[in-house]
Amino acid sequence: MTDSPAVTEAPTQPRQGTVWEVFWVFLKLGVASFGGPIAHLGYFRDELVQRRKWLNDNDYGDLVALGQFLPGPASSQVGFGIGLYRAGPAGAIAAFLAFTLPSAILLVAFAFGASLFHGPIGGGLLTGLKIVAVAIVAQAVWGMARTLTPDRQRAGIAVVAAVIALLLAGSVGQIGALVVGAIAGLIFCRAAANPSSAMIRFPVTRIAGVICLTLFVLLLVGLPILASTTHNGTVQLFDAFYRAGALVFGGGHVVLPLLQAGVVDSGWVTSDQFLAGYGATQAVPGPLFTFAAYLGTLSTTGPGGIAGAAVALAGIFLPGFLILVGVLPFWNAFRTRPWAQAIMRGANAAVVGILAAALYDPVFTTAITGPASFGLALVCFVLLVAWRVPAWGVVIVGGAGGIVLALLPG
Repeated sequence: MTDSPAVTEAPTQPRQGTVWEVFWVFLKLGVASFGGPIAHLGYFRDELVQRRKWLNDNDYGDLVALGQFLPGPASSQVGFGIGLYRAGPAGAIAAFLAFTLPSAILLVAFAFGASLFHGPIGGGLLTGLKIVAVAIVAQAVWGMARTLTPDRQRAGIAVVAAVIALLLAGSVGQIGALVVGAIAGLIFCRAAANPSSAMIRFPVTRIAGVICLTLFVLLLVGLPILASTTHNGTVQLFDAFYRAGALVFGGGHVVLPLLQAGVVDSGWVTSDQFLAGYGATQAVPGPLFTFAAYLGTLSTTGPGGIAGAAVALAGIFLPGFLILVGVLPFWNAFRTRPWAQAIMRGANAAVVGILAAALYDPVFTTAITGPASFGLALVCFVLLVAWRVPAWGVVIVGGAGGIVLALLPG
């Protein structure tokens, strides 16, 4: 038998690597992977498929498709799955920690230092970061709309979802938009099932899968009840981030409106702090979900500081990993069902509408205060879309532009 995962058939296959090997490879990726979830998947392929040959392109493509299908951070789920395949459960945890910690540490440091930004230069820098967030989210809406709403049916679903998210404030509107999108997809987006091949096997039994799916649902339903009855700040913080991680489809930027509903609408973090942190998140490598570390550090509910960051990170990543492990034993059969694919087409279209609503409120309404800030946002957007400048480069331009705007008279 060769070392190629493509020829492995049994879920009880021997481990092909060590936990430390997985940790160091993903630490390298966590330090160097700029550009958001799509770029991360490219980095993974270059390092793990082409260079190290841990799995082949077909197997990698299947795992990426699963990550895109499920709620949660797609690139982190793919990394978690590769770590699981390479070195078992410990390898999965090692991959997650190594890929996540670099950006989380940087954002916690930014949260502690954000209070030091006073005066025109510091205030201008934070203003610039908020303006960068406008360009980043606008680019995400533009790109996702082209991919996820290619026909009239799904474009219509996106518009309805945006209206629902705007009219019904907070998480109620976002959840409602997703539900409406899924139902509409089942009705209007049916088509022949996409062809799919057998996926590689992972060391996860059906019993373990059922346990993980059960735990995912129990936490999703039980945490809000526990938070409301105990009034414990740590439980409330964990619940808010767990729900955000459990309900976000499309990864990355799509979590923005869910987090905004959870921490800004609740008064735990100010809108200015939220958008400044979101802008800073674009300048660091690793998964965008580490934005949670920044928010947990600043949150007035829960322990705050480093402990708050740990609670927020655990809350936002846990549901995606639970549902990934839960689905793995059943994925091959489920993904061939036309009705399942129709539901996901509708839900993905709704995601575009939810993100478009968030682009308007709170991103645009908070950051754009006049012609000058709107002009800077346009510059950042063109740099991202037309000039294809990396996100961290646009952050530098936006931060410098914000300082210039603050120093201008009037």
